[in-house]
Amino acid sequence: MKYIYSIVFFFSVNTLKAQQLPQISQYLRNQYMINPGAAGVYDFTDITLGGRLQWAGLADAPKTTYLAASAPISEFMSNGSRYNPGLRNSSGIAKNPEINTGKLKHALGLQAIGDQFGAFRKINISGTYAIHIPVMDNYNLSFGTNVGIVSHTFLQDKAVVTDASSDNTYSSFVSNNGNVNMLNVGAGLYFYSNELFLGVAADQLTQDLVTFGSGTANFDPRMHFNVTGGYKFHLGENKSLTPAFLVKYVLPVNPTIEGSLQFEYKEWIWAAVSYRYRDAIVGMVGVNLSNRFKIGYSFDYTLSDINYHASSGHELILGIMLGR
Repeated sequence: MKYIYSIVFFFSVNTLKAQQLPQISQYLRNQYMINPGAAGVYDFTDITLGGRLQWAGLADAPKTTYLAASAPISEFMSNGSRYNPGLRNSSGIAKNPEINTGKLKHALGLQAIGDQFGAFRKINISGTYAIHIPVMDNYNLSFGTNVGIVSHTFLQDKAVVTDASSDNTYSSFVSNNGNVNMLNVGAGLYFYSNELFLGVAADQLTQDLVTFGSGTANFDPRMHFNVTGGYKFHLGENKSLTPAFLVKYVLPVNPTIEGSLQFEYKEWIWAAVSYRYRDAIVGMVGVNLSNRFKIGYSFDYTLSDINYHASSGHELILGIMLGR
């Protein structure tokens, strides 16, 4: 048997016991990816396509692709005659869409996430319902929930070891059929205005309570919790600055903390920097190409010990705004 990089297998196994959800650097522009309560914040169909490569250069490094789409259904029901999902481009500078508050609305969403790390692959497909309730003239409080199916797969050909007979983890996944489907439920609260956001969310609430198929391997899904917050300060007519934070927690690992600072010019082009405690420094840029399309890119510079093997990560997103 060939030798697999021990560091890949180490991080793969420990990911199962610790942070089991994919890392998303551009959480400021993709709140729905980390909190179902953010589904339908905008009054149009908001679609995001994303791809991420973590620890570039390392064999079998984590790779994530995702699709997220959400829209307020109450807008379609009451104003369907003026809903236009066309892709026609605008001309000139396209500003960020405003977040409207002060009215009750319902929203639906869809997420499809594919995540492969080392010898493990995870595919998550879920639907979202969120209700947005006005609590003050300029603020809404939303509650959202995700319900879906997660497929966990152990890729035996990517986990070749020097001595399989002495590796209990490897033997357990092989003998117990490392392919398990599970029900997955998440929920989130999201308090927001056009400048402020505060959110708390939880994922994998059902853990392995409901499983499907013949697989019996123990992927040990743990509950994950996210807390986010940020505020946009307007610096004159054309500039703004948004400090924000993201705290992640999963038992039994210590919480991870990320702080971000995003600068926007004419609500059209943005740049941001994040510091993920003892893990990475992240730089981001993006632009609204039109009223229909936006694009963003982030670069992670790794600060942890894995920097000796792979020092960077990359994330690219394409946003599509239908019916804006």
